[in-house]
Formats: sequence, structure tokens, C-alpha cells
Amino acid sequence: MLCVLGSLRLGLAALCLLSLLPAVSGHIWAWMLSIPYSPPGEGVPVREAHPSSSTVLCDQDRSCGRGFSCDRHFGLCVPLKQAGQYCRRDAQCVRGLSCMFGKCHRSVPEGEEGARCKLDRDCGDSMCCARHHGEMICKRRLALSESCFVPDGGLAFSINQICPCEEGLLCRNVAMTPNREKEFVYRPESDSWKCQIPSAP
Repeated sequence: MLCVLGSLRLGLAALCLLSLLPAVSGHIWAWMLSIPYSPPGEGVPVREAHPSSSTVLCDQDRSCGRGFSCDRHFGLCVPLKQAGQYCRRDAQCVRGLSCMFGKCHRSVPEGEEGARCKLDRDCGDSMCCARHHGEMICKRRLALSESCFVPDGGLAFSINQICPCEEGLLCRNVAMTPNREKEFVYRPESDSWKCQIPSAP
């Protein structure tokens, strides 16, 4: 008889533990993600939660209140970023700022040096569209005697690029250029390439 009672007690204890597992696992996951646990069907719906809370879930910026954007990686509403703060896209910065090089910066008017671009024609005179820290921006063309050497390719070139020389100038190796210009020879190992005025024939 005692054995039967003992078995029944163990069975009831096991059933109680099993019934609590979903809630326990929910609390554990919530603790790991630092999100207060709210069982389904209880509390305020996600979209009606106060936007000042860092636990508002989202899948787009519209899901968040004013002054917040959706961090799509974590699916949470976060406050808009100020100048100098880290960001991943423009919508994460306050109005008037753009997300460039991973931080919120003052937006540069189109066509000016430092503005975003896709093609050379998006930039003003004496400029080209080239990469700077991986971002395509308007850069000025190189002036007389400025270094103009570029590698054949590689990671460094794909992240940071320079414009060609200004109109009327040519990129030449000054260490190899005599008074009269010889036949052009490309020597990629040299680091003494400068924008030069072409010699008269």
C-alpha cells in the first residue's frame, strides 16, 4: 500500500512539473533575451505597447511610435540615433542626419563633395563618384602633383577608391619621367605616381 501511495505522489509531482514547463521555459527565454515574459493572450498587444519601452516588437518602422525606428535584426523598436551614434541605415537617425560609415552624420546636399552618388554625373564639376570606406560618395578629382597610384584590385581598392586626375592632367610615375616624356610604361610596384601636365611631343 505504501509503495502505491509513493508511486501516486511521484506521478502527481511529475504531472505538475510538466504542466509548468511552458511557463518555465518562457521565463528562461525571456530572461536570456532581457524581455519581460508575457504569456500569449495576457497583457497589452505588441502594437499597442508604449513606444518608450525597449520591448516593443516590430518588423518595420511603421510598427514603432514617433521618435523610434525598427531594429530589423533584433525585431525591436529603438530610439532614433543622434549625430555620432552607431547606425545601420538612414531611418535609424534623426531627421537631417544620414547613416554613413556606420554612424549618423549631417546629410550632405546632392552633388556636393561627400554626398552619396551612384554615377559620376551625380556629382558636381571636377568630381567623380568613388568608394570611401565602402560608401559611394562624391570625391574631387586629383590636382597637379597629387598622388594618383591605384592597385590592380583587391580588398583595399574595393573599399577605398580615388578619382582620376583633373582634366588635362595624366597620372605618371615621376621617378621614371625624364624631361621629354617617354613611352608610357605602367609599373604597379611604384608608389611615386603623380598627376602631371603632359609633356609636349
